[in-house]
Amino acid sequence: MNVRKIDTFSGHRDSVYTIISDHTPSGFFSAGGDGFIIHWDLSKPDMGKLVAQAGVSAYTLAHDEQRGQLWIGQNFEGIQLLDLKSKQIINTLQITQSAIFDIQLFNDKALIALGDGVIVVMDIPSFSVQKHIKVASKSVRSIAINVKTGEFAVGDSDHNIHIFELETFRLKQTIRSHTNSVFSICYTPDGTKLITTGRDAHLKVWDVANAYQLLHNIPAHLYSINHIAFSPDATLFATCSMDKSIKIWDVASFKLVKVIDRARHAGHATSVNKLLWTPYKTELVSCSDDRQISIWEIEK
Repeated sequence: MNVRKIDTFSGHRDSVYTIISDHTPSGFFSAGGDGFIIHWDLSKPDMGKLVAQAGVSAYTLAHDEQRGQLWIGQNFEGIQLLDLKSKQIINTLQITQSAIFDIQLFNDKALIALGDGVIVVMDIPSFSVQKHIKVASKSVRSIAINVKTGEFAVGDSDHNIHIFELETFRLKQTIRSHTNSVFSICYTPDGTKLITTGRDAHLKVWDVANAYQLLHNIPAHLYSINHIAFSPDATLFATCSMDKSIKIWDVASFKLVKVIDRARHAGHATSVNKLLWTPYKTELVSCSDDRQISIWEIEK
């Protein structure tokens, strides 16, 4: 495998905490500690457009493609709803005074992970809170939806994974999964496995059909693993870490394929916070506390 850094996007004035697709092959949004929400296009390098200023830092975004709206999780300020056509904030709701770590949209529902251990369920059409689910004494850090099984999984800072029914929100199972906070949680594209990572720097793989039995426990990085992203063809996935590195893994074997770091590839200088593996030339996008967004060309 060959890896080459082909570009660096500069535009943020503080740590970049999140990047999400705009549901086109080449476009994505970023947000961070400066409260800037920037739209980028890989086909037009470093021509980012400021679409909103959240006012405070934002750890998470969610794109509602159907309605042309962007959900912004403002830390300690609640949710802002941005209309992407007019670039105007059309609604706000103070749902918490804690940090907002994740927002996942499904059908007409928004599932929101909060720093006070609560999952808030919001109705998207009415932009109103429908339910509070208390799951942890500390932060809820990540939510993943499995449409194939009708479930969603939640990782928290009490070291647990919780499995819920998607339609009823009934808790099905709690797994004491890691030895520290669970930072990132996602299902494989085929829905058969759940992958979790966290502060303990381990990568764990769980068998969905077999009551989430543990399949792999891999000491994958030196420090906290912040995020997971799959390649467009679902044959590879990448992890990023507070140890400043990105690692590429084989989905079939869960074997390490490649390490991307500062020494060998002019990688990030500080913690790598989020990843986005795009269909645009299969380029991998990463963001970091170093205020930079890096674009990687991955050739098998």
